[in-house]
Amino acid sequence: MRHRRCALSLGACLAVAGLLAGCGPGQATPSPTPSPTPPPTAVASMPPASAPASAPAETDDPGDEPLVSETPAIGFTPGPTGLPVPTVSAEPMARLPGEPDPLLTPGSLNPNVTQANIATTICSSGWTATIRPPTSYTNALKVTQIAQYGYSDTSPASYEEDHLISLELGGNPTDPRNLWPEPYTSFLTDGRKDGAHVKDAFETKLKNQVCAGTITLAAAQAEIGDHWAHFDFQIP
Repeated sequence: MRHRRCALSLGACLAVAGLLAGCGPGQATPSPTPSPTPPPTAVASMPPASAPASAPAETDDPGDEPLVSETPAIGFTPGPTGLPVPTVSAEPMARLPGEPDPLLTPGSLNPNVTQANIATTICSSGWTATIRPPTSYTNALKVTQIAQYGYSDTSPASYEEDHLISLELGGNPTDPRNLWPEPYTSFLTDGRKDGAHVKDAFETKLKNQVCAGTITLAAAQAEIGDHWAHFDFQIP
């Protein structure tokens, strides 16, 4: 009887042990590995947007050119042969730096350009390219005229072989009297620059006025002559 009680007790103990074993932690269920947090998407560093390019500054002060062209003190009016006819006043203008020698470069007109046909000539886009002389001609003439002008700087690169009366204002394209070696760098006595690029801007300004009908072709030709700097800078 005692042995049976012990057996039963042993069985109960084993059963309890089994139950206790079932209540243990057992095999741990692996925790799900958290997905690595992706690094923040790199935002490309964009350079700051460039400010819109500003419109080119006007090269000419609108106040420099009167709305109605003044009669030049010394200029010229178109002559019957295409050569300028000097118009001399009682008080002639002195030659300014940047202006040509009127004896060497009096100017010459293109007889094919008149006030009546400006719409199909100077005011027609691309027209001047059809009459522009080749550089082989103007470069050779530049060398000759640099010597005639007696410039101390004899480098052709320092000069623009310029039409005194520009093609866009009815100047003769090939006449040497209308071409001269104009310095790129030239200054008035007060320090203002008046070289070739300044004259180019003045030519364009006058051409726009002619084509707009605010001045006549003859008036523009008179202002772009030997005393162009006087008219561009409004110097008496």
